[in-house]
Formats: sequence, structure tokens, C-alpha cells
Amino acid sequence: MLLALSATAIVVIALLWEVCWPAMSEAIDRHRARRARVPTFDYDPGRERRAEQRARELLRSCVNEEEWDMYRDLGFVRVWGGMADGPERGAARDSLAGAPYAYLIYPHKPIVAYLPQTRRLLNEYCVVFPDESRPYGSPRLPDSDDVLAKWMALTGDEERLIAEANMHLPGRQVDPQQVKRDLWRLSEWERQRAARERRTGHGSVSAP
Repeated sequence: MLLALSATAIVVIALLWEVCWPAMSEAIDRHRARRARVPTFDYDPGRERRAEQRARELLRSCVNEEEWDMYRDLGFVRVWGGMADGPERGAARDSLAGAPYAYLIYPHKPIVAYLPQTRRLLNEYCVVFPDESRPYGSPRLPDSDDVLAKWMALTGDEERLIAEANMHLPGRQVDPQQVKRDLWRLSEWERQRAARERRTGHGSVSAP
């Protein structure tokens, strides 16, 4: 009797093995394939922080003292425009001929053109500078590198940048109310900076 039961159990196990093994084998193969397709990297959580620190040091070495202080304190940089007929395109451009205008450069946001006298927002110019050197992770440059790339493009060849950028009306990607608050913060920052320089006798804030 015991021998018969043992034989029956062996037969049942053999049949179950024949039935289950193909599915188990397929599952094992899929698992191995997934592991082979996904490369593993030793992720360093401090990598992006160190990259941003290096980018800030590079930005500081390239821009002037006022621009660096502005970025450090406010998180954006103002660049004065240099084209005689202003940054707008089309018929409305004639109304800006000779008028001082400027740009605000934010990290990873469009460049915003505006009139300092009235704080009227003109346009947004969308430009992207991806980090082509990174083999993994986000293709975005560190914040300060993105600001520096836009600053170099504006100060080096403003007309070309404006002609090639994707232009949109204000509010497409950057909140106009936030920009107006930033312009108010900038005016207060300049006023306080000028007062400090008068007290210390270190000169005055540069004018456009």
C-alpha cells in the first residue's frame, strides 16, 4: 500500500513538473532579459549639488559684480538690450525705436523682455541648452549653467538669439504676475544697493 502511494505521488509530481516548468522557465528568462537591458549606475546623490556649485563659480567668474549679486540675491539676471529698434517683431516694433529695454534670465524658463520704465512685458523667448555630456539622468544643465548659457547668447549675439528663439506673448510659460513681482523686487534691490554704496563710497550702480 505504501509503495503504491509513493509511486502515485512520484507520478503526480512528475506531471506537475511537466506542466509548470515551461511557465517557470519563461518567467526566469523574462527576468534575466530585463536585468540585462537595464544598466545599473552607482547613483551619487551629491552629484547634482556639486555640479550646481561648480556652475555658480563659473557664472560668477563670467558676469559682472552687479549681475552676480543680482542672481545670488534674487535668483535671476537682468541683461540690457542693445538693438536700436527693440526686441519686438512686426509693426509694433517701430514704437520701441530707441527705447531702453531689458531681459530677465531665469533658470530653465524663457527669457522675458520688458520695458524698465513702465514694467511692460513684451515677449517670452524660449531657448533650451541641454547637457549633451551626461550619459544618464536629466539632460538639463545645472541652473547656473543654464543662466550663463543664456547670458552669453544675449550678450554675444542678441539679434541672432532673438531671431532663432521661439517667441511667445507674455504669460505663455512664465507667470506675468510673478515677473511683475520680480521687477518690483529688482527695483527695491537696486535702491538698497545704491544706498549701501553711497554710505560706503564704493561708487554707484551702473546705469544702462
